[in-house]
Amino acid sequence: MAGSKQISQVAIIGTGVIGASWAALFLAKGLDVVATDIAPNAEESLRSFVHAAWPALQRLGLVPGASPMRLVFTPSVEEAVKSADLVQENGPERIDFKRKLYAQLDELLPWDVIIASSSSGLTMSEIQSACAFHPERCVIAHPFNPPHLVPLVEIVGGAKTSEETIRRASEFYTTLGKKTVRLHKEVPGHVANRLQAALAREVYHLVDEGVVSVADVDTALSWGPGLRWGIMGQVMLNHLGGGQGGMEHFLQQFTGPMTAWWKVLGSPQLTPELQQKLIDGVHAEVGFRSIDDLAAERDEVLLGLLELRARAEAKS
Repeated sequence: MAGSKQISQVAIIGTGVIGASWAALFLAKGLDVVATDIAPNAEESLRSFVHAAWPALQRLGLVPGASPMRLVFTPSVEEAVKSADLVQENGPERIDFKRKLYAQLDELLPWDVIIASSSSGLTMSEIQSACAFHPERCVIAHPFNPPHLVPLVEIVGGAKTSEETIRRASEFYTTLGKKTVRLHKEVPGHVANRLQAALAREVYHLVDEGVVSVADVDTALSWGPGLRWGIMGQVMLNHLGGGQGGMEHFLQQFTGPMTAWWKVLGSPQLTPELQQKLIDGVHAEVGFRSIDDLAAERDEVLLGLLELRARAEAKS
């Protein structure tokens, strides 16, 4: 795949939580967006999401020409992609569905249109195996929820994805202000979700064993290491934890204790009893707050953190 086709129109396939959030971001960055979804009331739900997200996007900064009016909705996949420079696919996490859709898109689209999947766990090698013409332009571009606020995008190629596609996709998302990470090997769940899964396993184990309540384990995370993770990653924080000796001193001091803890980490079974314990615990923690209340609380703090980090980066 040669050249660097400018991306000015994006097709969104699937306008659930992730697709709608992507659409809001693309619109805020001055792109034209054509969205499609066969779900009942999909257009109304999408436009409502964009309207609700717009004040936060204004706060973060809109590019000149950005407007929700640049959103078009159609129930037809063929209509949605006919003038697209990039397709952001957000369909169900079912390999049979993905393969069928990608075979259709591969046939419909010119060779230089990138097809990017938001898949949170399926591999691109599996998905692109259905593409008879140009599988090299297919790539995983997995966001973190909500994509219009959280900057992370994981870029993962499949066995047939070209380096040119990786480069173009990375450049595109970076120009939107995203923080991209390149995975050099395909693994189920990519990187960020695997990290979450590892942490969730120990959280559920500690609750299951009666070590701590659901509310207290959430407090321990969000008011302890979670605060630091919003600033720096684990390895960088380990480097700081070593004091003036840095990572070298950290490993000298903590390799023994840390590897000893690894040996006693749990492997809980999500039995009906444990599931109920988690459900009851989180409802007690939530109290009278609705899902919308919780999302608004999350997004407000996220915005503050993003603004703070942007100011810190501008000074560095």
